[in-house]
Amino acid sequence: MTDMTSYKVLSKLNTSLCFVNQIAPKPRKILKLFRLKQINNGVFIKLNKATTNMLRIIEPYVTWGYPNLKSVKELVYKRGFAKINKQRIPITSNGIIAKGLSNKSIICTEDLIHEIFTVGEKFKYASNFLWPFKLNTPTGGWRKKTNNYVEGGDFGNREEKINELLRRMV
Repeated sequence: MTDMTSYKVLSKLNTSLCFVNQIAPKPRKILKLFRLKQINNGVFIKLNKATTNMLRIIEPYVTWGYPNLKSVKELVYKRGFAKINKQRIPITSNGIIAKGLSNKSIICTEDLIHEIFTVGEKFKYASNFLWPFKLNTPTGGWRKKTNNYVEGGDFGNREEKINELLRRMV
């Protein structure tokens, strides 16, 4: 009996590993560029022609949209971690932000949130300073991961509806 249960565990591990390996090299590289290495991770990305084309390639694997100020604040305050010396440090005070971004004239959490929300001149540094957000699976689960959001599924561009999803995941 113990052999049977260990076999089931091994088969589950193999199927999850196969899923990661079955992603084509190009989308896998783009996900790595966007720092999306785990399921339910989130990052802020400046939308331009290049990133739009990249999003089209990885569309079956991600969902995206345009968060409002409340969502950005919730993410940074509740799930925000800083990247300092390649270490993941929780943002517990303005001193941590000042330590990492004072040379970019971002000295407090509100400056960081403002820079990200307005996609200002220092957006690249502010976004890279934040560790990718580790979010929960949405309450109620995913509806249909195999269909586009427009078709009643989960992946693709949600535009402003991303805020509803973020509330369920934070």
